[in-house]
Amino acid sequence: MELAAFLTNLERLAVEAEQAFQTANDAVAVENARVQYVGARSGQMKSLQKEMGSLAALDRPAGGKKLNEVKQRIQSALDGAVARASTQPTAALGPKLDPTLPGRRIRLGHLHPITQTIEHLKQIMGRLGFGVAEGPEVEDTWHNFVALNIPEDHPARDPLDNFYLSVAEQTAIDNVGANARLLRSQTSTVQIRVMESTAPPIRIISLGRVYRPDEADATHFPMFHQMEGLWIDRHVTMAQLKSVLRMFATNYLGGDVSIRFRPSFFPFTEPSVEVDFLWNGNWIEFGGAGMVDPNVLSAVGYDSEQVTGFAFGLGVERLCMRRHGVLDIRDLYRNDLRFLQQF
Repeated sequence: MELAAFLTNLERLAVEAEQAFQTANDAVAVENARVQYVGARSGQMKSLQKEMGSLAALDRPAGGKKLNEVKQRIQSALDGAVARASTQPTAALGPKLDPTLPGRRIRLGHLHPITQTIEHLKQIMGRLGFGVAEGPEVEDTWHNFVALNIPEDHPARDPLDNFYLSVAEQTAIDNVGANARLLRSQTSTVQIRVMESTAPPIRIISLGRVYRPDEADATHFPMFHQMEGLWIDRHVTMAQLKSVLRMFATNYLGGDVSIRFRPSFFPFTEPSVEVDFLWNGNWIEFGGAGMVDPNVLSAVGYDSEQVTGFAFGLGVERLCMRRHGVLDIRDLYRNDLRFLQQF
């Protein structure tokens, strides 16, 4: 490049930059002009500076002198624009803070009604002498079926009635056989794990999620919560089971609640009962119970001639719905804040 052309381009750049910074009336305009003229990557000054290399060796001193002069002029114009912009009010900052206005209360969340119910149930059963135990939600068939005296041909083990987990290396038979894994269908699995590792006496409850492929309706959901209770000791009787459940019901549902026990059958209890409560003129099932079957005691290494016990499993959602007057279990899982904020 010829020296004359280089000097002309530098002067033109200085004039344009000075005019741009002079007319910039806010911080945003000043920053845009800075990037355009002296930006580190795409600024026009950067581009002209690269052309110094194309000047003849004898012309470079004069070109460098002019380049430095232009840099100083542009920097001076930039500094002046920044100073002016700093004194101008900026609309983007919003209105000034008024310290005389009352503060805004921070909105805090609260526990889901199901979680509230679980904590309440723990308190009630704790007063009745029951500790809390936990177990995994992904179970094996031993704890979910075999140890609970549920035979292989029992309908409760049907793949259509459980959420079996698919494992690539297993065959189709294994997926529902001895090596199968599934989402637990009942919290009774926890009582097996506790009895396997603990000698009598035992008095525990377990609360948690269970899974069954039920079609969702007003009273059923494929994922729900159960409270499992277990009492193992010498001379535990059916009368004690009924007393515990009645005391629990009146403590949680109120003294006016009516409950009844109907004969039933469960593979892991004998005798067995269904427990119902009266709600809106209808009897609603909220759990099953019974005396622990001797086969279950033997499966965990207990002497069924020395100890007896009872177990019960209650639906947490149904208890929550009865207490709060909720008519549809699906409301508890729709994540509608208008509904949840009531609790």
